[in-house]
Amino acid sequence: MVSLMPIWRNFFLGSELTSGAGPFKRLNVERMKEITRKELQDMGIDLRDVEQPIGQLSGGERQCVAIARAVHFGAKVLILDEPTAALGVKQSGVVLRYILQARDRGLGVIFITHNPHHAYPVGDSFLLLKRGRSIGYYDKKDVTLEQLTAQMAGGAELVELASELEELGSHKDVVAEVEAEVAGSESGRA
Repeated sequence: MVSLMPIWRNFFLGSELTSGAGPFKRLNVERMKEITRKELQDMGIDLRDVEQPIGQLSGGERQCVAIARAVHFGAKVLILDEPTAALGVKQSGVVLRYILQARDRGLGVIFITHNPHHAYPVGDSFLLLKRGRSIGYYDKKDVTLEQLTAQMAGGAELVELASELEELGSHKDVVAEVEAEVAGSESGRA
């Protein structure tokens, strides 16, 4: 079971270091533990023990181990699909910090998210998609967080939804909530 696997084993899974030759070949466990510790420390990840099961780490710590592994094994591009989706605020911040460190070490980073508050601090440019089609491409210098948020929230669609709900009549609280969101997205465009 993967969750019982020690951190160092997970780090080297499929790329194990060996010593010896032929029938005397064996895993170089101590070297793999040493490298795992060093790579995690170089990324600023301070784990108690690389012998502990990977399953005992928080979601953010597991994401960070995966990023450190990619850096160590020479990845040129890191593709992260919703790496902060199931994480709390603090864990998300930790993962975002490691994404920045990976970028600063020369990796290309493609960060896929629905959260503009996570994308904006780490992004240099932004491609917005709606149902697989591009609805905008922006360099960071040309767009603010508020504008990016408004684009992602779909301001025009929210206005349409508010009027549809108003026609239904009896859902005043929902209509008010959507109208407030529309007002917020429109003020972000100003």
